[in-house]
Amino acid sequence: MGVSEKERSRKGEAFSIRLSAATDRYVEAEAARRKRSKSAIVEALTEEAARTHRFPGIGFKGEDYDRRAWVVGSHLDVWQLIELLHGYGEDEERLQADFDQLTTHHLRVARAYAQAYPDEIEEALAENALSAEDVRALFPLVEIADA
Repeated sequence: MGVSEKERSRKGEAFSIRLSAATDRYVEAEAARRKRSKSAIVEALTEEAARTHRFPGIGFKGEDYDRRAWVVGSHLDVWQLIELLHGYGEDEERLQADFDQLTTHHLRVARAYAQAYPDEIEEALAENALSAEDVRALFPLVEIADA
């Protein structure tokens, strides 16, 4: 069972750390670039590191406002792989036959990550499922090509 958003957002006890001079310079530069505190940068980096250690084969990509988990070696975000699995009726063998670059490990790590962070994946799936009308309402200047 995954950890709830409430549990994830709850803060632990404060503690202090000493970073090497090079790491401290990096964190300071990232904090200035992202207009966030050093603590927020260290927390974000630590969270991503913990997830990549917990789920070998998961990486993160995208800008700060759009960070997302992806399955290393597949070029697919976790939510995209989960959407493919749903589209194939959870038939991993058929999916792998059609996408021969996908390995059993890719599918296994995507499922495990999605189970641990269901809110994150459901949000991405819902965002991707917006109709053309919904997209036009949200972004009136976006031109949508006809299918």
